[in-house]
Amino acid sequence: MTPHRDPTKGRPSRTRRRLRTLVASLALSLPMMAACQSAPTAGFENVGFETVASGFERPLGVVPNGDLLYVLEQTGAIRIVDGGEVLPEPFLDLSDRVSTGGERGLLGLALGPLPVGPDGPEEAFVHYTDTAGDTVLARMPIRDGRAALDAATVMLRQEQPYGNHNGGQLAFGPDGMLYLGLGDGGSGGDPLRAGQDPDTLLGKLLRLDVSGAPYAIPEDNPFADGGGRPEIWALGLRNPWRFSFDTASGDLWIADVGQNTTEEVNLLPAGAEGGANFGWSVLEGDRCFRADDCDRSGTVPPIAVYDHDDGLGRSVTGGHVYRGAALPSLDGAYVFGDFVGGTVMLVRPPGDDERPVAPTLLARPGFPVASFGLDADRELLIVDYGGRLLRLVAE
Repeated sequence: MTPHRDPTKGRPSRTRRRLRTLVASLALSLPMMAACQSAPTAGFENVGFETVASGFERPLGVVPNGDLLYVLEQTGAIRIVDGGEVLPEPFLDLSDRVSTGGERGLLGLALGPLPVGPDGPEEAFVHYTDTAGDTVLARMPIRDGRAALDAATVMLRQEQPYGNHNGGQLAFGPDGMLYLGLGDGGSGGDPLRAGQDPDTLLGKLLRLDVSGAPYAIPEDNPFADGGGRPEIWALGLRNPWRFSFDTASGDLWIADVGQNTTEEVNLLPAGAEGGANFGWSVLEGDRCFRADDCDRSGTVPPIAVYDHDDGLGRSVTGGHVYRGAALPSLDGAYVFGDFVGGTVMLVRPPGDDERPVAPTLLARPGFPVASFGLDADRELLIVDYGGRLLRLVAE
C-alpha cells in the first residue's frame, strides 16, 4: 500500500507484498531511527530529521495554513497539527467517500482562492479517488476552521482505467490558477498512450481558473481554443508524484515516477508558456522508452534523472526549493526524495545545455518518503508514510 508503487514492472501484487514487508519492518525499526542517518555531502550542512507530530494513518501530504499544518491521510482524513499537537477533530473527513487500496485515496489538498482574505483561506479544494476508483476534484467552503463537506461541489471527474498512477498533487500557482497532476491511468508502459494524447486528461498537468464555479478555462491554456482538452497545461507525464512552485522565483518543479529504469525531475521556469511535453511514453527520463517510436522533437528534457541501479531509489517523491533560514547552504536547491529508497536528495538548476544532471544524495533517513511541505517559516517538512511528520534540521 503506497502512494506510488515500485514502478519497474507494473505488477501490483508483487509490489504490494514487498511494500507490506517494508512497512511492517518500519514498525520495528522506527524507535531506532529517531536520529536518522545523514549522508555527509560536500558543501552542505549535515542534516537531521526532527519529529513535528506522529500517529498518522498512512500520511501522504502536508499543507500549511499559517501556523497550522494540515496532514493528509490516505484513508480520507485531514488532520490538524497545532504546535506539535494533533487536534482530535479533523479539518475534513472523506473516509466514506474514498477508496484507499494501493495508490488510491485522499491525494491532494489546496487552500484558496488566492490571495487569501484577512481571515485566511475561504475554500478547500481536494483531490481523491472515489469508491468507484475514479478521480474526483471537489471544492467546499471553510467554516469555523473546518471544511464544510455538506456544501461540497464536485468540479471534475476522471475515469481511472486501472488502480495505479492517479497522480495526486493539487496546488495554486503564483498566477492564482489551480494546478492538478494526473498520472497516465495506470497499468505499466502506458497501454492507453495517454501521455501523448491531448484528448484525455490522463498523463497531464491541468490548470484551472477557480474564480467561478465550478471552474473556467484560462485563456492562455494551450488547448483553450481546440486541439485537445482545454484543462491541459502540460503533457507527457507518467505519474507526477508531487510538484511545487519555488516561493521565490515561481518556477515549477515536477517529479515524475519512472517505469523500468529512470526517475526524473522536470522544471518549467516561471512565465513559460503552456504546452510543455515531458515525453512519456516516448521517453522515460532522458531515454527512449519505445523502440519503434523515439521522436524527441518538441519534448522538454528533464532537469535531473537517476537510474534504479544508482542506489538512490526507484520511485521519486517531489519536494520544494529550499528558502528557509536553518540550512543556508541549501538555499535555492530543490530538495526531494524517493519513496522506495528512503533517500533525500537535492539538485540545482543547470544550464539548458547541461540537462539532465545527477542529483546529490543529502541523507538516507530510511523511511518511505511520501511527500514534502513547507511550514510558516518556509522550513522543509517531510512526510514519513509510516506515520510521522518531520522537519529537516541541521545536525
